Amino acid sequence: MKPPRKAFTLEEANALLPALETVLDDLAGSREELEGHVEKLKILDALWGRLVMAPTNPDHAEFLEHREGAGLAGARIRRCIEEEILGRGIRFPVGGLEHGLLDFPTTFEGRWVYLCWRRGEPRISQWHEVNAGFAGRRPIRAHEAARMGIDGPGDVDDSMLDF
Repeated sequence: MKPPRKAFTLEEANALLPALETVLDDLAGSREELEGHVEKLKILDALWGRLVMAPTNPDHAEFLEHREGAGLAGARIRRCIEEEILGRGIRFPVGGLEHGLLDFPTTFEGRWVYLCWRRGEPRISQWHEVNAGFAGRRPIRAHEAARMGIDGPGDVDDSMLDF
């Protein structure tokens, strides 16, 4: 699913944060569930190896339960990311799931940049260049905030925008 190319204003992105906090809470719960199933599968693998897949194995039913649970949790994570984050035109960077990171594409001085938010921050107060990542975050100054997102997406080069 290709996300829409949208240049968020700071106000638009901040308005989405309460809903996105809920989305990230749901993702964290599904991730915890997935990790629990994976841990159980590792234990069963250590105990039985490939023999756990035999229908006659005493732990076979538990193996199937955890394999199905891991698959369902993984599918929920993928669906949530695709629909609730990428589907809104928000970038989910590397470390997004682990650290609650989201990037909102915006325009600034004729180029794409990202408004960068980390779960738990009360509002978006940082931005970075598209190739800089979290380590390249810098504070949004008032004069920058007023100009971010005002160029239409068609007015800037979108070849660097990465989703």
